[in-house]
Amino acid sequence: MINEQIRDKEVRVIGEEGQQLGVMSPKDAMKLAREAEVDLVKIAPSAKPPVCKLVDYGKYKYELVRKEKEAKKKQRTIEVKEVRLSPNIDVNDLNTKCNSARKFIEKGDKVKVSLRFRGREMAHIDSSKHILEDFAEKLSDIAVVDKAPKLEGRSMTMFLTEKR
Repeated sequence: MINEQIRDKEVRVIGEEGQQLGVMSPKDAMKLAREAEVDLVKIAPSAKPPVCKLVDYGKYKYELVRKEKEAKKKQRTIEVKEVRLSPNIDVNDLNTKCNSARKFIEKGDKVKVSLRFRGREMAHIDSSKHILEDFAEKLSDIAVVDKAPKLEGRSMTMFLTEKR
């Protein structure tokens, strides 16, 4: 809210250089803003009394947008990459899958390792759990198990994240 949009009984006013000007009515604050040829901008509406600042509104909006962009730039989104295995996977195939998962983890992504069961493989679920444990063991130098192996329908899943 700016200038005449401010309808509170009294507001705390902050000057252009950040000095406290005290608590006053919005009319008096507007008078000060006009004398300084700037806008009266409500920066903390939830405070008691609300805080308003004498500032150039265009410059204020520009600064807010710039700070938002800067915060977004520093943000890192973590993606979840999936590696699919089967219960009758060979050692070399498992090593290849481990290497691809290692690359994902080094980039900072989470890895979802899923062991898919088809047909009669469902009868040997308990003997296949060691495949996921071996997978986690091979990556234990750079990753930790975020979510332990769990059976969900026809697949057993486990999540790995980077060690910190």
